[in-house]
Amino acid sequence: MYAVLLSAALVFVAELGDKSQLMSMTFATRYHARTVIFGAGLACTLTNLVSTLVGNAIGDALPEDAVRTAGGILFLGFAALSLRHLNSADEPREPIRGGAAVFVVVVAFIVSELGDKTMLATLTLSTQYHWALIWIGSTIGMLVSIVLAVFTGKALLRVLPITVVHLVSALLFAAVGAWMLLG
Repeated sequence: MYAVLLSAALVFVAELGDKSQLMSMTFATRYHARTVIFGAGLACTLTNLVSTLVGNAIGDALPEDAVRTAGGILFLGFAALSLRHLNSADEPREPIRGGAAVFVVVVAFIVSELGDKTMLATLTLSTQYHWALIWIGSTIGMLVSIVLAVFTGKALLRVLPITVVHLVSALLFAAVGAWMLLG
């Protein structure tokens, strides 16, 4: 039980203010909360499983620079998509729903989590404790972080105009993307 609690706490703290929370908040402005939570939960379950089982093999198979570049480009793309919604002349389109929305969230989360500090934390912990306990704990910690971010994103929509949310999201996505590309 110690390993589960340790990994849950470590991952929760590591995710505070991380790009996963930013993505959760942003996706929550576009999709139903349950869609974001389900898609992000599925993605974090898969990425945590991979990091606990494969660990160092992923680091050896995927060059860190390539992962960081792909992530940076992805986040710059998210920034561009967020800015696209600022043009008030555009009619807001109905967001995609169902399986397609879940797929978008899953893919975005998986790509953004590759090589992330959470993945490295679960890898490290799984060298000291049973992988299944670390997988369970890290997934719980990440899910709590995601749920917190989704409901924060929904609450922001009640007090801020959607254009402000999109502008702030675009700026934050661009900053993370630039940091990944330059860092």
